[in-house]
Amino acid sequence: MEPPSVAPADKLICPFLRRPRITISIAAAGDPNDQDLLTFELQGGQTIAYLKTTVASETNIPAETHSYFFNGKKLEDDSQTLEAAGIKDGEMLAMMVNRRNQTPVRPQRSHDDRSPIAIEQVRSDIVSNPQQISRLIQQQPDLAAAVNDPVQFRNLWIRMLDERDRMQRQQEELNQTLNDEPFDPEAQKRIETMIRQEKIEANLQYAYENNPEAFGRVSMLYVDVLVNNHPVKAFVDSGAQSTIMSPDCAEACGISYLIDDRFGGIARGVGTARILGRVHQAKIQIGDAELDCSFTVMEGKDVDLLFGLDMLRRHQACIDLLKNELRFPHTSIQFLPESQIPKKFEEAMLDEPTVEGPNGTEVGAKTGAVRPAGTSQEAASHLHGSGKQPAQAGPSAAGPSSVPVASTRRRGPAPAQSKWPEKDINILVEMGMSKVAASQALDAAGGNVDVAAGMMFD
Repeated sequence: MEPPSVAPADKLICPFLRRPRITISIAAAGDPNDQDLLTFELQGGQTIAYLKTTVASETNIPAETHSYFFNGKKLEDDSQTLEAAGIKDGEMLAMMVNRRNQTPVRPQRSHDDRSPIAIEQVRSDIVSNPQQISRLIQQQPDLAAAVNDPVQFRNLWIRMLDERDRMQRQQEELNQTLNDEPFDPEAQKRIETMIRQEKIEANLQYAYENNPEAFGRVSMLYVDVLVNNHPVKAFVDSGAQSTIMSPDCAEACGISYLIDDRFGGIARGVGTARILGRVHQAKIQIGDAELDCSFTVMEGKDVDLLFGLDMLRRHQACIDLLKNELRFPHTSIQFLPESQIPKKFEEAMLDEPTVEGPNGTEVGAKTGAVRPAGTSQEAASHLHGSGKQPAQAGPSAAGPSSVPVASTRRRGPAPAQSKWPEKDINILVEMGMSKVAASQALDAAGGNVDVAAGMMFD
């Protein structure tokens, strides 16, 4: 008996799954299809003209306005096949819309949305909806502040519409310029940059709407401990190699006399910080347990006590985020809520660099936290107005009351404005330099903080 015949492997695969595809990225300012991605199935003999017709039927964008770019080059010959142009499975084409030969399709906004009645209706809807007010506070704080003033709200609303129209006109003019000279190398770079930036903004907007948790600020892990019977809020950081204590905290806990300065030096990382020495052994009470602990005493930390990996491993600690506790073999302690976290940490966060987010918000470059527009400037103004300096995060920054620099700060005429960032100068000032000397050291080091700090000890 003959075995049953088996069809060739390629016959067993669904033909639909074997069809090659390309992706088309649309750049059409002012059109609903702008920034869309289309999938197009490749078949033998398809021409550029056929591609234009197919895309036009999908997008309702007239085929005569299409300009296609592949690997930075414009596809000029409509009779050329896709295979002849070198377009294969998985490739991406950029599609620019050129409306030179067509009446502009920019939507002609009726004056209804600028009329006092329409704007007042918008304002009334916002006032009657607490959720909209909350969202407006985050996205448009100026508009939210004027929601109870009809005249001011109307002026801001019209200004916002004018700004949106202006940006749209600029984008259309830029697209027109790029379409007029598609072979210019600079135009090619601009096209590539525009497409990339559009994808980044679309990705950010999608995450902002569908994954908002990613933009929330995460509270750091703090626990209440007793060091030599003195209460301290300890920052639990498994990413820190050593357990670190600030000089002020060591003084407050009554263990500064135990600092062994033979273990002193300079910590180098993102910037520099001075290590005063090491306390080899002290008692620390966490929950119901009393543990032996050693501390590296270092300036420049914005926390009093950083409980690092060395002590976490030694005492077999477990950071349980599900139960929100720090667990040891025989005891556990809850992490502090955000309301009880030391304010020094919040001040350090205010100095975090930001990038522009959707709807004018600010997104923290390090944490990803979303803040209302203008938050950084307002916070900085408040701190400077109250005579405070924003705390600096990381080992490169010094605390506001570091002991060694108290004698080096003298009142006198204000130094000339330095071209180097204030935070870099503050790092060197906290290490014992004057502001003038710090600026001169940065000049000599070409702005490198580590090299400038090393000049102190040469």
